[in-house]
Amino acid sequence: MKIEIDDLSRAAIHALLDEHLQNMRALSPPESVHALDLDKLRQPDITFWSIWDGSLLLGCGALKELDRTHGEIKSMRTPSAQRRRGAARAMLAHLIAVARARGYRRLSLETGAMDAFKPARQLYASAGFTYCGPFGEYVDDPNSVFMSMLL
Repeated sequence: MKIEIDDLSRAAIHALLDEHLQNMRALSPPESVHALDLDKLRQPDITFWSIWDGSLLLGCGALKELDRTHGEIKSMRTPSAQRRRGAARAMLAHLIAVARARGYRRLSLETGAMDAFKPARQLYASAGFTYCGPFGEYVDDPNSVFMSMLL
């Protein structure tokens, strides 16, 4: 597996992000969908990575700088057909390592509260994330779960 900074130009990335957005919209009401589209992922405060096995896309993830000491994980996704290969865990470890290297003291994320998001919540908890309240511009939402870890 190879993780690389991605410029969001490849068709495989577009397809994966489309899958991600469609899935989030199917699972959550519109006001609770916090997934980012291509334009929002291209903002200067966001770095986006993809993970590959040769030419096969295994997943993606992004890190948004909330401030000089606090980062947020965004757009963690593995294609449905490529799950259970360790790509999500590898991407999460990479994002945590980058956050530490940047000097962040806290790394946070928002994910869904529904059962479909349980595997993601378990992955984050196994890496050391704990439940917390809303952060940044988020507000309390029964469809959202907020998690954070001190670095």
